[in-house]
Amino acid sequence: MDMTRDAATARPEGLLERLFALKEHGTTVRTEVLAGFTTFLTMAYIVFINPSILADAGMPKGAVFVATCLVAALGSLIMAFLANYPIALAPGMGLNAYFAYVVVLQMGYTWQAALGAVFISGVCFLIVTLTGLRSLIIGGIPRSMRIAITVGIGLFLAIIALKNAGVVAASPATFVTMGDLHKPSTVLAVLGFIMVAVLSVRKVKGALLASILAVTVLSFLVAGNGFQGVVSLPPSIAPTLFALDLSGALSTGLLNVVLVLFLVELFDATGTLMGVASRAGLLVEGRMARLNRALMADSSAIFIGSLLGTSSTTAYLESASGVEEGGRTGLTAATVALLFLACLFFAPLAGSVPPYATAPALFYVACLMLHELVDLDWDDLTEVIPACVTALLMPFTYSIANGVSFGFITYAALKLLTGRAREVKPIVWVIAAVFLFKFVEAGGAH
Repeated sequence: MDMTRDAATARPEGLLERLFALKEHGTTVRTEVLAGFTTFLTMAYIVFINPSILADAGMPKGAVFVATCLVAALGSLIMAFLANYPIALAPGMGLNAYFAYVVVLQMGYTWQAALGAVFISGVCFLIVTLTGLRSLIIGGIPRSMRIAITVGIGLFLAIIALKNAGVVAASPATFVTMGDLHKPSTVLAVLGFIMVAVLSVRKVKGALLASILAVTVLSFLVAGNGFQGVVSLPPSIAPTLFALDLSGALSTGLLNVVLVLFLVELFDATGTLMGVASRAGLLVEGRMARLNRALMADSSAIFIGSLLGTSSTTAYLESASGVEEGGRTGLTAATVALLFLACLFFAPLAGSVPPYATAPALFYVACLMLHELVDLDWDDLTEVIPACVTALLMPFTYSIANGVSFGFITYAALKLLTGRAREVKPIVWVIAAVFLFKFVEAGGAH
């Protein structure tokens, strides 16, 4: 009887082992599921923020909510089974704001035409991935720039976390200033960060998740967070499903929008994938096939999202929190996918986790990502300066793409003007030229 029970309990783990090679990556089902739950909690905000932003562009909020959950689940599942990476996907912050406030409200295009532009950019994205051009681009990125992308993402996470925690706030005089430290939510976020740091130092498993849950529970008691219920039926997706307008997207003005979307998607998604994968120890020279499949996964998710009815989908920075909890395989991403599907029916419960509860975990991860700086060759200024430009511009322009753009331009310029142009791979010249043209022509990346 005991043998039968053992066999029954071993079966699912055996299947997961075959699918995700858990032992090879030094991980377990429990660790991966915990990592997935942590990643989900740090990015669940998107199912509420994305519909709110796109609703400003006139899109039906309920349908966008469903589209957001579905594309996050589908994209993360593709990442899990195609690439076996612990990286989750969802509609990207920044890209949704560009979609709503620039393309629709400022430029005057319909949201249907804007979805068409997202679809076309996704197809272009998939083509450069399938043809190997995206891999060529990644292969041409110098090691110092790869390090800079990881560090820059860490700094970017830090400013997002500090903003969500209320520790920093906008200031007309100094751009950024100290927030109101007397607010209960800010105090809880600070205590949450101390908690996650102490638990991590003491090697307590699930430190990030414990911090998120503890702050959420306390938020009901002292910060006025309202419990919104548990279960509700999802709204209809019909108003946005296949609503994209391709002919409108092919008009002259929107072709420039397609280019901007394509460039931002390329460097935001690639930068995030490389940064998080590097943190997980998955970027091993000579074993980049999985990265190529990961690139396929996020390329596919973009046009799937446009068909469902949402702005561009991308790999999520918050996946770094799951990686920090030990997530190393696609089982982490698959767990995130299942939780997003559940979110369709448990929207009120998921909405009970406030942004300041996840901020401490994100800030802790950001601190750890700065460790990559020690791997820079600090004696070679032609490598160090572009790397620092890349890392610093990401948080200060609130854009991964801008940091990468300025970094490449600086790298190419320094190598050229110091007589070391031969060290630069051809693709770096091309990337630097494209972004230089874009800055000159449009005044900056969106």
